[in-house]
This record gives sequence, C-alpha cells and structure tokens, in this order.
Amino acid sequence: MRLSCCAYSYRKEIQAGEMTLLEFITLCREIGFEGAELTAYYFPTTERAYLNEVKRYCHKEGVLISGTAVGNNFAQADSAARQQHIEMTKNWIEHSVILGAPTLRVFAGYVRTGEDREAAFQNVVAGMQECAEYAWERGVTLALENHDGLTQTAPDLAAILSAVDRPGIAVNLDTGNFIGEIYGDIAAAAPSAVACHAKSMARGVEPNSKFDVDYRRVREILEGADYRGFIAVEYEEEEPAPSAVPAFFQVLKEAFGK
Repeated sequence: MRLSCCAYSYRKEIQAGEMTLLEFITLCREIGFEGAELTAYYFPTTERAYLNEVKRYCHKEGVLISGTAVGNNFAQADSAARQQHIEMTKNWIEHSVILGAPTLRVFAGYVRTGEDREAAFQNVVAGMQECAEYAWERGVTLALENHDGLTQTAPDLAAILSAVDRPGIAVNLDTGNFIGEIYGDIAAAAPSAVACHAKSMARGVEPNSKFDVDYRRVREILEGADYRGFIAVEYEEEEPAPSAVPAFFQVLKEAFGK
C-alpha cells in the first residue's frame, strides 16, 4: 500500500488562491506522498492542454495520480438534473483517461426530505450502470464512496454494487465516513475497495462526537482483504492543513510501515 493525498485536503488554500493545483502536487512530493488524488473541483480548466500539463508535471515531480474525484448526485429526482450529472461524470471519465488516473471517485447521492428512498436508489443504480459501462470501456474504474445518504453503511454499498452488477464499479473506502463501530463496516467493505480515503478522525454515535481512527487496525483489515492500492489522506479537521497534513502523514507512515 502506498500513501497519497487528496487535493480536497487543501481545499481552503486552493479556493483562497493561496495554492494552485500544480503547487499542491509539488507539496505532495515534498511531504513524501507517492500519489495525489486530483479533485475535479480544483481544476481551473479541463481543456486538453491543461490536463496534459498536469500529467506531465506529476511525472516530473515523481508523483503518481492515484485517482480523480467528482461530486455527482445520481439520487436526485429531477431527470434533467440527474442526466447532467451523468454527463459530467462521463466527462470526468474522459479526463481521467487523459490524466492516466485508474479510478474516479463518485458519490451515490442523498435522499431529500419527502423523496422516495427506493426511487432514489433505482436512479442511482441506473446512473451507475451507464457510467460504469462507459468507464470500463475506457480503462477507468468508478470508486463509489461511503458518504452518508444511500451509502452510509457497508451493506448500503454492497446493495448498490450488487444492483449495478457491472465490473466498472467498486468501492472508495472512506475510513472516516462510517459512524460508531466503524471497523466492522471497514472490514465488510474492504474486499470491494479499489481506493481508500484516510481521515484522521471518524464520527461517533453521539452528535458532533469524533474519535481517532486506529490505523494499525485499519492496516490489518486492509491486508486481510488483500488491498494493495493507495491510502489517500482526506483531511477535514480544524487545524490548518499545512501543519496537520504532514503530521498525519507521519502517523500513516508509521502505521503502514512506510
């Protein structure tokens, strides 16, 4: 397993104009990350020339593109809006091919108050089937993240994967997005994982409660599932990322024996 960092970890710096995507890639190399997950939100353009520049820059810096990530919602009831998100996801599959990214992190979506959960589930399945087929033909795997809503638990993830039933979709296992007794869900989801997000803390059962994730235990679970992919830091806590991410990198480096 190798360590990567999500551009999302430095969202405040990037959004404030204090850091460019290329500067983030350099920072990954300086900290010691072997990879970088490049989040769609932070690309100033997706013109081919810029995508080529990013790919070349990563190679120059010796940083692998561990994956890309898009913020889609296939659960929404409005068919036109849902189709826009399907097309956006397909576009990012194409961008991922150009960048050489093996995976594209995707979401299922969430059920709004008053909407039917089963109808939302079926919308997600249909959208994922279409995009998974498109991705598979182009050598990219959709990595479905456990991210509240329809993917709150490992059984939720498994239900979607089973219903989609396509080889072009697997799991982006986020260690901090399960709630409470997270290790059972992590163990259940790990065999289907092609990507992994590492958060420094997970959510407790009590409102607003958090606890440190035991990454030695996570490592044992992932090794038991034969997971050999990237562990990508997705930092979300209050301490500024410039100081917190390098410190968390050291925690993971020790836990994973890097």
